[in-house]
Amino acid sequence: MTSIPQAGEPTGVPGATGVGVPPENGRQRIVKALWISVWLVYLGAPVTDLISGGHSLGVRLLGWLGLAAFVAWYLLLVFRTGRQTETRRVLFSVSVLAAQATVLSLSLGREWLVLFVYVAIASGAALPGEVSRWTVPGATALLTATALTVPGGQAYLAGLLIPALMGGFAMVGIRTMIRTTIELRRARATVAQLAANEERLRMARDLHDLLGHSLSLITLKSELAGRMLPGRPEEAARQVADIEQVSRQAMVDVREAVSGYRRPTLPGELAGARTALTAAGILADLPSDGPGQLPEEVESALAWALREAVTNVVRHSGAARCTVTLATRQTLAGPVAELTVTDDGGAGPCTPGNGLTGLTERLASAGGTLTAGPAGQRARDRPGFRLRASVPLSPLVL
Repeated sequence: MTSIPQAGEPTGVPGATGVGVPPENGRQRIVKALWISVWLVYLGAPVTDLISGGHSLGVRLLGWLGLAAFVAWYLLLVFRTGRQTETRRVLFSVSVLAAQATVLSLSLGREWLVLFVYVAIASGAALPGEVSRWTVPGATALLTATALTVPGGQAYLAGLLIPALMGGFAMVGIRTMIRTTIELRRARATVAQLAANEERLRMARDLHDLLGHSLSLITLKSELAGRMLPGRPEEAARQVADIEQVSRQAMVDVREAVSGYRRPTLPGELAGARTALTAAGILADLPSDGPGQLPEEVESALAWALREAVTNVVRHSGAARCTVTLATRQTLAGPVAELTVTDDGGAGPCTPGNGLTGLTERLASAGGTLTAGPAGQRARDRPGFRLRASVPLSPLVL
């Protein structure tokens, strides 16, 4: 099967254009004109009639002028089929072409009936399908009526009816194929643009999650080191060493995220969460490991949720204690893996920022959900806050 060239792709023919692609330079216009003009070879009968048909000089001159006008109008009509032109204007042009064919056939004889084949082809190529399905039979009917009027035209009628009908409807099919090709090309460009936008959103989420967590930890350890100086220089030096290690790991994480290879794991994020909470002076109640073997996509989504939740606790909560639970449970919709992060800090209004918005999108891509809000009845000044991320599991995981 021959493939249809796409926009901007080579067609294998020098100077040629792809299907449904308008010519972009002079060479391509010449190639297209040659492909259209090659079918004018079937005008041999009218040309022969003008040369050796026994017409007077005046009739022959008028015949040559009429044939030239017909060919010019036909080429102009067919050559402009790829452009957006009002249907009524195209229909008028086809009507003018049909009138020319009728006048020339009635005036000069049966050899000129072949012009109606070009009328049918032009109407099929230039008009929309819902219109050309009527104009092609109409041109054929006009051919029949003219042939019955012209002396000896019935002998030519049988050989022209099938080419007129088949040629006209063949051009209808070609026009439909060209339109479909153009729409598919536009759809492909739209899909490519959407994919690029989605990749940019992914990068924005990854960089926010990576840098937000790491920079929060660096800020906390920098504050600790500042408070330890000058009284406890050795402990301050350890905090500075931790800052160096965190910053180096952040650089590695960013490189891997940009490359699209990094997929966080729950054990790694649990260890990082314990370090961040401890550095912030928050008592960390974390599980020693995850809920068992999880699909890679599920584990990655929950790991990102844990990172974002702990970062928010460290930055905004003012909590004294943070509890993290990981479990699998059965729901009416099937088994799910669930992460819950609860703190006892002051829970103000839950206003989703870039982090929670990106996390919601990330969980949604894995079929999961995110809920965040007050943790329940506690002391009035410290109501607490809870974030819960749920991702569906395959039944084979439990």
